[in-house]
Amino acid sequence: MKNNFNSSFFIGLALGVFSPLLLLPLIVFILSQAYGQSFSYLWNQAINLQEFLSRYLALGLIGNLGWFYFFLNRERYFHTRGIIFGMLLYAPYMIYVNLGKIF
Repeated sequence: MKNNFNSSFFIGLALGVFSPLLLLPLIVFILSQAYGQSFSYLWNQAINLQEFLSRYLALGLIGNLGWFYFFLNRERYFHTRGIIFGMLLYAPYMIYVNLGKIF
């Protein structure tokens, strides 16, 4: 049986977890330009309010599609598996924040 976890998986996992966090300032900057708001206002809103952080992180997760297809086209399936798992680690936080508005 082939081992499901190797260094390539953990590289993909790190990319899947940290790339949305690194894209967060870029997303906030683009949204500040689009909305005509200041960057500091939207950044403070994202940091202090969970609803906005959840929305901006969800936009950041779209950036993982680039990594996913990059490694998929090169047939590095352990990297892609790690990226998917890294994206799934954000799911409990997203569910918690979105269900918190309902209850």
